[in-house]
Amino acid sequence: MKKQVILRSFGTHDGSFHADEVTACALLLLFDLIDRDKVFRSRDKAVLDTCEFTCDVGGVYNPKRKLFDHHQSNYRGSLSSAGMVLKYLKQEKVIDERSYHYLNRSLIKGVDAIDNGKMTPQMGHCTFSSVIANFVPAKHNVTSSIIDRAFFEAVDFTLGHLRRLQEKLHYIQSCQEVIKEEMDKNQTVLIFEESIPWLDMFFEMGGEEHPGQFIVMPAGNSWKLRGIPPSFKKRMEVRHPLPKDWAGLSDEALKKKTGIDGAIFCHKGRFISVWNTKEDALKALNLIMPEGS
Repeated sequence: MKKQVILRSFGTHDGSFHADEVTACALLLLFDLIDRDKVFRSRDKAVLDTCEFTCDVGGVYNPKRKLFDHHQSNYRGSLSSAGMVLKYLKQEKVIDERSYHYLNRSLIKGVDAIDNGKMTPQMGHCTFSSVIANFVPAKHNVTSSIIDRAFFEAVDFTLGHLRRLQEKLHYIQSCQEVIKEEMDKNQTVLIFEESIPWLDMFFEMGGEEHPGQFIVMPAGNSWKLRGIPPSFKKRMEVRHPLPKDWAGLSDEALKKKTGIDGAIFCHKGRFISVWNTKEDALKALNLIMPEGS
């Protein structure tokens, strides 16, 4: 006789844990599809059969049955249980396409790659998966109650991280009209009167083909002049670097080099500089790209 499924429940394996099932659990909590007090950690099929969602255990990937495992030999995809759950949320229209891609590139894609052995963290580089692994007790012979408590600490940490990502996405989306209005001017310089997260939305709205070279906007009590990247993938580069002889200069040295009293700092990477006022930033811009050039 088949056991009755406990609605809003989540099952995963017991013992040591990884970022993928922790993140899968946190995603379902974030979007209110499961209850925290109905999360079960076991490899007992009788227990797992009572769960509405089962992740990272069971040997079956079937979104319609809410089964999300990737360890079975007949699964050839690149997703871990985290990516499987995120995909399910999109397919069920719990999240839209934009939210899916934002969460995937901000977190889930890396969790999937590391869990499936497609990516190895570089020495000195701490990934999200590494952070979650550090929640696992250092001692190997701890009791199941201790490791279960550690699992839920990791879930709570991940849930907080996901909530902050979600808040950031909502704020980015709220700036869309302001960014579009400035982009529509089709100028080489985009000027914003407040500090806003512009980069994601700029490229989402066709920024790769936009003639923009620089951004001017407030930065705390100062103003920044920043080069625009050639594309989102190459966001660590800029289309038009700041002058070589400004690189790494600050305060008096940069004032002397530019002749601008409001000079504060130019990064040695030549992608951003900071100025006292908007007028100072525009003066600096005019040294780089004289009017009419």
